[in-house]
Amino acid sequence: MLNHTRHNIINTFMWLSLLVCAGCTSVSATETLDSNNEPKAGLASEASTSLDVNDPDKSVVVTDDSFVCLSDMQSVRGFFVGNLLGNVEETVAAAKQPAGAPYPPGSIVQLIPAEAMVKHHKGWNAKTNDWEFFELDVKEEGAKIKVRGTTQVVNKFGGNCFECHQMAEPQWDFICEEGHGCDPLPIPDFLIRWTQRNDPRCD
Repeated sequence: MLNHTRHNIINTFMWLSLLVCAGCTSVSATETLDSNNEPKAGLASEASTSLDVNDPDKSVVVTDDSFVCLSDMQSVRGFFVGNLLGNVEETVAAAKQPAGAPYPPGSIVQLIPAEAMVKHHKGWNAKTNDWEFFELDVKEEGAKIKVRGTTQVVNKFGGNCFECHQMAEPQWDFICEEGHGCDPLPIPDFLIRWTQRNDPRCD
């Protein structure tokens, strides 16, 4: 019985590690430096996140404090949305639109605590439809931005966030859900829900 319980615990932690890595998370800035202490080509670091931004003046201000407990956001079909510019109703309406709709600037979308995407003003980055991808270090006291970027953000297995989300059909505005055109996550739903419920920032 003890061995069976230990086996289940180990399996759960293995799945959770895969969950954090298999989504659109990014390698940390310290892992993107080459032997000359310069960012490696094709990888995201905080020093290289704005290299392919079309118009920095169209950016929405995003800080560590922009990311809150998931239960403080609006739940929509198993993911969570908010709006950093106060237009929560517009973001929720876009998320609930059966035929799909563009998300308004300031929209923030999260599936799990450690990952997020934020919509900037139109014209910020044409390739990503103005979305920026984030990897977060989430602890009880709050979230810290580890890596942020656009087309160059990759996960620990070499998956590119932009390449994943651009597979969504145009009407879904880069949001991946079942039937939107994106590849499915190789993670069971129950582990995603478990991770959501155990956001360390929530009371």
